[in-house]
Amino acid sequence: MRRHGDLMASDCLFCRIAAGELGTRFVYQDTDVVAFADLHPQAPTHILVIPRIHLASLADSGPDHDLVLGKVLAGVRTVAAQLGLAHAGYRTAINTGAGAGQSVFHLHAHLLAGRAFAWPPG
Repeated sequence: MRRHGDLMASDCLFCRIAAGELGTRFVYQDTDVVAFADLHPQAPTHILVIPRIHLASLADSGPDHDLVLGKVLAGVRTVAAQLGLAHAGYRTAINTGAGAGQSVFHLHAHLLAGRAFAWPPG
């Protein structure tokens, strides 16, 4: 049985990606997060940044996850800079729960860029 915040959940696609089991090409990685292109991009640039530990969603996090949550956002910032997006602008989104559009229940931040975005989103 998996708990929120486990190092890895064997039935989680993103845990398997983070562990390098599926041969996914990372655009960024460090000891806490990995980043890779979304398989179903919603913008010309659509990168997912995920923690290496299993955390189902932002709602499932607690104060003991604050460091890794910061690392996810720092990963978005780093990838945006590496891709030259910092000055052109980009959108960062975290969907929390099925009602908000989360389809993979491993916390992930979307980095979207390369087109105009409307507000409100969605």
